[in-house]
Amino acid sequence: MKFLDEAKIFIKAGDGGNGACSFRHEKFIEFGGPDGGNGGKGGDVVFEAVQNLNTLIDFRYQQHFKAQRGTNGMGRCKTGPSGDDLVIKVPVGTEIVADDRETVLADLMHPGDRFIAARGGLGGRGNDSFKSSTNQAPERADPGEPGEELWVWLRLKLIADIGLVGMPNAGKSTLLTALTRARPKIADYPFTTLHPNLGVATIDGREILLADIPGLIEGASEGTGLGTHFLKHVERCSVLIHLIDGTSEDVADSYRIIRHELEQYSPKLATKQEIVALNKTDALTPEEIREKQEQLEKVVGSPVFAISGVAHQGLTDLLRRAISFIPVKGETLNDTFEEKNEL
Repeated sequence: MKFLDEAKIFIKAGDGGNGACSFRHEKFIEFGGPDGGNGGKGGDVVFEAVQNLNTLIDFRYQQHFKAQRGTNGMGRCKTGPSGDDLVIKVPVGTEIVADDRETVLADLMHPGDRFIAARGGLGGRGNDSFKSSTNQAPERADPGEPGEELWVWLRLKLIADIGLVGMPNAGKSTLLTALTRARPKIADYPFTTLHPNLGVATIDGREILLADIPGLIEGASEGTGLGTHFLKHVERCSVLIHLIDGTSEDVADSYRIIRHELEQYSPKLATKQEIVALNKTDALTPEEIREKQEQLEKVVGSPVFAISGVAHQGLTDLLRRAISFIPVKGETLNDTFEEKNEL
């Protein structure tokens, strides 16, 4: 399944049904009077967050959604049935954004969250509603009101416990594969990862959800590369694991570049809890590992983990440190959050 995290759609609530203009016609009843019923209300357009979705790809093939119209009123003072609501199911973590792409109308962060984006029109009144002592045979019946209609943007922000950030080829996808059963594409060239990948890791009886996003490069905050388009997917993470390629010449500079881009993208994201890990230590000598750890710790101001995703070294300690920043949930992650290696 292809991954799509943004889509623009048109929604229209149902129009209200027209009121009926009708008169009672029965044998032996000479003055039956009006008996036109009211029209039914149009259906609403409702967004609902569900757990079994993790992409907006369905909205690439259908962009127009319309709720059911209310039924017209009928004789014998019968009100027309209301139109059915149109429930549009979206992944948990979806924002409903106005056409200006800035105004957030709703943020559906929990399974079952609902938002009425467009309300159906009220049904028109039938002529029975207009009868009075001075107008005993009204011929007036109102049409139904039109339903609301608008264009909206759907913007998906994945909800994960841990976000993996770093420069291209830092080993984020390899680490995700080592910690979970996710199987993202891995290759020895930059920008192998072109879309976010999810995986569930288990440590000390707890399940935690990890998100791997495309690597960041210098100038990313100004639109260079792919990473900033996906940084929104780690905005809701409890902690970031910042991977540094241990084989790079200047590990401290690699760290500074990513930190600068995070700060430029979002001050809130830059203040999240961060764990720095020197990756690919299997390709380094013990002396090189210590030297590069010391270089990083001077910049970071906290201990730096030495790990290897390929050799599975130091991963347990890294995960235990990460879960110390993650609030304990009342229940484990739902099975529908199992590894999404092909989002």
